[in-house]
Amino acid sequence: MFRHKGSRRTFTHNLRLASTLSFIAGIVNIAGLLSVATLTTNVTGHFAFFAEQIALKNYSKAITIIIYILFFLLGAFTSNFMVELAMLKKPRIAHAFPMFLEIIILLFVGFSSNFHPDYIAYLLLFSMGLQNALVTNISQSVVRTTHLTGLFTDLGIELSQLFFFKKDTELKRLSRSIFLRLSIIFFFFLGCVLGGLFYENFHLKILLFAALVLLFALLFDNIIVYYHLTKRRIKSSHHEE
Repeated sequence: MFRHKGSRRTFTHNLRLASTLSFIAGIVNIAGLLSVATLTTNVTGHFAFFAEQIALKNYSKAITIIIYILFFLLGAFTSNFMVELAMLKKPRIAHAFPMFLEIIILLFVGFSSNFHPDYIAYLLLFSMGLQNALVTNISQSVVRTTHLTGLFTDLGIELSQLFFFKKDTELKRLSRSIFLRLSIIFFFFLGCVLGGLFYENFHLKILLFAALVLLFALLFDNIIVYYHLTKRRIKSSHHEE
């Protein structure tokens, strides 16, 4: 689900990617909100908060909010920069570099205690910038996992299209797209709910679970890839015989 791009990418690849990483984003979302009362998976709301602080003449807080936005941007920049750099020498595992960095950040924040709230927000926003850019790159903008506004807009448009005549091929494509968007919404919601339920007992350590899910997804994807490669090699060797 992380390696294939373009015509080689299937609906199943996007579905696995969407469900796994939206679940992680849901956990990060609620962890940031409950720990530091800050949105940590997207930056849309921060522009309103910035304007509010300017109106209140609380300029130091306004600057902090701008830094929140810049850390998300920096995460997206870093993610794509790492992938492009890795593509020059190790194209098969280029996607793994920003993923490992995200895992390290989630583990670091999860294990940290008495950490300054702003630094927690900076790191979580950076990690979600990493994830959002990677997912957008891999899926060619089909999948987004860290925010839902655009998803609900697209879902509303596609649901309205069901009321009009469609050819079988168009209806199949539309149904798959709707199912994909519903899956992202569901798993993001599931991550938020489970993270919220366990936060009282584990606090930021719920991020350790998110990191483990991401690590498992990366390892599982590699296992699937090597399984198919081994299968092809065996088949080709039989043909040669």
